[in-house]
Amino acid sequence: MVGDYCAFSGDKTEMHSQRNSKNGLSCKMVLQAVGKVLRKSKTKPNGKKPPAEEKKQYLEPEFTKIRVVDFDLKELVVLPREIDLNEWLASNTTTFFNLINLQYSTISEFCTGDTCQAMTACNTIYYWYDERGKKTKCTAPQYVDFVMSLCQKLVTDEEIFPTKYGKEFPNSFESLVKKICRYLFHVLAHLYWAHFKETVALDLQGHLNTLYAHFIVFVREFNLVDPKETCIMDDLSEILCTPAPPPPAQAPSSSAPASAPSPSSQNHVTER
Repeated sequence: MVGDYCAFSGDKTEMHSQRNSKNGLSCKMVLQAVGKVLRKSKTKPNGKKPPAEEKKQYLEPEFTKIRVVDFDLKELVVLPREIDLNEWLASNTTTFFNLINLQYSTISEFCTGDTCQAMTACNTIYYWYDERGKKTKCTAPQYVDFVMSLCQKLVTDEEIFPTKYGKEFPNSFESLVKKICRYLFHVLAHLYWAHFKETVALDLQGHLNTLYAHFIVFVREFNLVDPKETCIMDDLSEILCTPAPPPPAQAPSSSAPASAPSPSSQNHVTER
């Protein structure tokens, strides 16, 4: 403005009118800009409308009620009195690795670099960090391959997961178990978020639900995964980690009266 103003050398009246014209234009532009900002603020601070939350099919009751077992999974994860804690963690962690690897393999043909260009779950993108700490964004199949390769390497290392009697667990064992469980949770979350439709098509949602619930109950029991890590799936966890209600008892048929038990059947005990 100063440079433009000083460039005028004509009549003062003409210069004054042009200056007012410029000021008037500037005020108009300012008012328009303010109005635009105010209109945007009604939607979101950055001017973008909040995206509609995608419907989570895996939370629908018709799917969450399907499970392989219907008893309290906590009974399966509590440390037995006669078992060493590290032995228990090693056994369960190895089992979860094998089961989650198997579950992922059922839909692996649908998880490609084109369909899953990033390792996502809900609104989270997972990045892989190599041994040097370098952060890499990779496709979901690449990420899962990194996870499974690392887990395979760790659980088969006799120095970390010893199987011979008298062999001691390393001091870093618990931290490595936590690392494995965190990565396995990422795979489970991706299965639900990106491949639940394929899982339903294969009629494997009951297996996935049971595996997920068992895993969550286990890591909660021994504080193996930070709740901040698993909170993106809390809605599903709270549903699946609650024991399924028993089926309603069937009322006796009114067409035929119930027959009294015979004396021999009253004291009969079936051995299992």
